[in-house]
Amino acid sequence: MDLENKEELSTEVTDEVVEESAETVENTDEKPARGKRSRSRKQKIETVEEKPQSEWTERVVQISRVTKVVKGGKKLSFRAIVIVGNQKGQVGVGCAKAAEVIIAIQKAIADGRKNLITVPIFKTTIPHPITGHSGAGAVMLRPASQGTGIIAGGAVRSVLELAGIENILSKSLGSKSPLNAANATIEALKALTPFHEVAKKRNLTMAELLN
Repeated sequence: MDLENKEELSTEVTDEVVEESAETVENTDEKPARGKRSRSRKQKIETVEEKPQSEWTERVVQISRVTKVVKGGKKLSFRAIVIVGNQKGQVGVGCAKAAEVIIAIQKAIADGRKNLITVPIFKTTIPHPITGHSGAGAVMLRPASQGTGIIAGGAVRSVLELAGIENILSKSLGSKSPLNAANATIEALKALTPFHEVAKKRNLTMAELLN
């Protein structure tokens, strides 16, 4: 009898414990704890809109440190030379000075966009040979056939690439300064004459001029 009573008591105790645990589980399901967000709530997903890429490309050619002698001593600043182009026939050279490098680059980009020129491109090259001069620098440009590429270096290559020219021969003459070379290239591209203007002056069609 004692063993049976003990077994009955143990079963009753276990049943009560199971019922209490079940009630606690139901209570926790009904009311979520304070300070914790329920998992059923949908989290808002923030979408970041991508900014449209600009067609203009900027390339820094040179950053040099320059000093200016003033009454109180020497004033240190930075000079930046930047080439700006859209690779579709428009290119410009900008040069600016500032006390910080980033500000100098920003001012040079703004200066380059103010001085844009339009390059007459004929079949991925230039219409005719030409030589440009700027200060003590000179740059010779010659048209090239398809597949030649850009045979140039330094600032001249940057100007030709951002202008959208794919095949050309060039030779830098005179000064080796990047600013003189870039300006000489700009002067040469500015002096190019498109074929349709030559045909108009000679009272010819484009087919007659090219043949």
